[in-house]
Amino acid sequence: MNIKEVEELLHEFDQSSLREFAWNNGSDQLSFSKNDGHAAPAAAVANPVAVAAPVAPAASETAAPTEAVASANSSAEGEAVTSPLVGVAYLKPAPDKSEFVKVGDTVKKGQTLLIIEAMKVMNEIPAPADGVVTEIMVSPEDVVEYGQELVRIK
Repeated sequence: MNIKEVEELLHEFDQSSLREFAWNNGSDQLSFSKNDGHAAPAAAVANPVAVAAPVAPAASETAAPTEAVASANSSAEGEAVTSPLVGVAYLKPAPDKSEFVKVGDTVKKGQTLLIIEAMKVMNEIPAPADGVVTEIMVSPEDVVEYGQELVRIK
């Protein structure tokens, strides 16, 4: 795929009702996003060969947030812990394990609050200080942006 084909695909995506589009052939990837109004990389391309049809979101991505996840519009107190990178947020260390933290839990400085997966690397997000979790502002497997508020600690 050459740059002209990528530009045409980007134009088609821009005109479509899709919010996100991603393609990966193992060594090369291409992704577009219209979410959050933040400037997202338009494309990261290195010799892609073909473009696959968009994949429907997994059931866990469309599921309602758990009770532990508070509304983004709530007025919870405390200091917000923000995302240091773009990636997928995981609130559990594994699907069959319990959450790292829940609202009301007391945490110690350095304790893992959640994990953000970026480029197949699991990045633990530690508590910046001792305190109590007053709000969890992301749902399991949410795609988070750099600087997005994740958890509030009082």
